[in-house]
Amino acid sequence: MKTTPRICICAILVLAALVMGCAKPPTEEMDMAAEAVTRAENDYDAVTYAKNSVVRAQDALARMNQEAAAKRYDAAKSYAAEAIAAAERAINEGRTGAARARDEAAALVSQLKPLITETGQGIEAARAAKLPLDFYSIDRDFDTAQYNTNEAQSALSGGRYQSAIDRGRSARSGLNTINQQLSVAVLGVSRKK
Repeated sequence: MKTTPRICICAILVLAALVMGCAKPPTEEMDMAAEAVTRAENDYDAVTYAKNSVVRAQDALARMNQEAAAKRYDAAKSYAAEAIAAAERAINEGRTGAARARDEAAALVSQLKPLITETGQGIEAARAAKLPLDFYSIDRDFDTAQYNTNEAQSALSGGRYQSAIDRGRSARSGLNTINQQLSVAVLGVSRKK
């Protein structure tokens, strides 16, 4: 009787080993995960505005492949689902980030036009009043600010929102610096009087 339980246990172990050895990788899920991650990697908005989610998707895909290579197919299937979810999240976060950046860029660019007009008028008034300023330097900075404004507008029109924001901020900073110089010069002259 002692041999019968041993035979049953051995038979169960052999059967389990055969079942484990015959298990097939979840190729459909793995292929879907690879496709989802590739879509996220090739989505400009996802890469630009949701980098962390793209990296999480790539990491899950790598873990999926490791688990499949180790023949741990349940874990591989779980990581495939995780990779798909992270890739889809990256694409959605990218769209949201792009919309937010578009709105920020549009607001910034729209503020620059009146600021350029105001700054240009201030420069001409300072020149007419013969304020003690380095107008060569101010004109160069003003030209740079106008160039950055045009580049910001072009980037905004081309859907390159982060570039539009960067150029717009640079233009705004340059214009603010010029206006500060003008204000300091006016204050200096008014104090002398």
